[in-house]
Amino acid sequence: MSGGTSQPTVRNWNWQAGIVRIFGKGRHRPSASWRQATDRAFTLIGDGRYEDAGELLTRAADLEPWLSESWFNLALLHKFRHDWEQARAAGLRAVALLDRETGAPDWWNVGIAATALQDWPLARRAWQAYGLRVPGGATASGEPDGMDLGSAAVRLSPEGEAEVVWGRRLDPARIEVQSIPLPSSGRRWGEVVLHDGVPHGERTTATGHAYPVFDEIELWAPSPVPTWVVLLEAATEADRDALEQLAGDAGFAAEDWSSSVRLLCRMCSESRMPSDEGDGVHLDPHDHSEPGHPGPLGHRTDGQLWVPERECGIAAPASLVRGLLDGWVADSPDSRDWRDLEEVC
Repeated sequence: MSGGTSQPTVRNWNWQAGIVRIFGKGRHRPSASWRQATDRAFTLIGDGRYEDAGELLTRAADLEPWLSESWFNLALLHKFRHDWEQARAAGLRAVALLDRETGAPDWWNVGIAATALQDWPLARRAWQAYGLRVPGGATASGEPDGMDLGSAAVRLSPEGEAEVVWGRRLDPARIEVQSIPLPSSGRRWGEVVLHDGVPHGERTTATGHAYPVFDEIELWAPSPVPTWVVLLEAATEADRDALEQLAGDAGFAAEDWSSSVRLLCRMCSESRMPSDEGDGVHLDPHDHSEPGHPGPLGHRTDGQLWVPERECGIAAPASLVRGLLDGWVADSPDSRDWRDLEEVC
C-alpha cells in the first residue's frame, strides 16, 4: 500500500508541426493566449482549483474551438471533477476533431465517461475506436463483457489512505476488487471501481509477469459483503491456508493481512515493485513495515520464523463469519484458534 496522487498533465501539442488539419484545411497553431490560458489552467488543476481552471479552459476552447486539444483538456478537467455528463460532451467534441482513426487518448476518456454513465453503446464505440477488440462490436447495447483483460492492481483512494489491491478487469475502465482492502480505504472485497487509463506503477510476480497499477477514480458498484478483522492462532502456514480455502469455497474470502500487507512510500508504490509476500531471507529496502509484527506493520519477518498470531481480514456476511471460523477450528482444534472478531467496514 502507498500514499499519494497522480498529477494531471496537459495534452501534448506538436508545436514544431505548427498546424492541425480540419476537413482537409491547414490551420495555424494555437494562439499565445490559448497556450497561456491552458498552461495556467493545468497549474490550477495541480493545486486543486478546478473552478478557476474551468474558466480558463472554457476560454481556451472559445479561442480555438477547431482544436481537438481544447475539448480534450476540458474533458480531462470534468473527469477530475467526476462531472461525467460534461466529460462525455467535451470528449465527443474532441473526437469529432481528430485527424487519426484509432489510438487517440481522447477516445479512452470518452470510454471512461461513458462507463461512469453506463452508456454502453458509447463505451463500446470508444474502446473499439481506440483500437481494442470488443466482443459483439460497437453496435451491441449491453456492457462490454468478455474483453478478457486479465488481472491488474488498483490503487484505492489515491488521494487519501491509498492502498494497492488486486482485482479482475471487467473492461478497460473497471476493476472488481478481489483482495480484502484495509478498512482505512473505505472499500470492500467484491466492489467494482472505476479507474483511470494511465497506470502509475507495476507489480511483478516471481514468474516475471508484470501487472499495471491503475488509480481508482470512484466507486462504481458497492459490495454488500462486510469486512471483518480477526486475530488467528495458526500453528502453521497450512492452517492459515485452510481458512482462506474454506472462505473461498463458501463464495467469500479470507486474507492473511500479516503476510499480504506491506507499507510503501509513494515513490515505491508508483514504481515497479515485486508482489511477493515476504517469503525468504531477502528484505526489500523499500518495505517500510516493521519486521516480526503481525498486522499492517508486519509484512516481513526474517524469512524463517512463522508467527502463529495472524491478523486476518475476512469478507463474509454476519450470518456466516463465526460459523466459518468455528468450522476452521473444529477441523484442527490443537493448532487453530481465533479471537477478537470485529466488523470494520
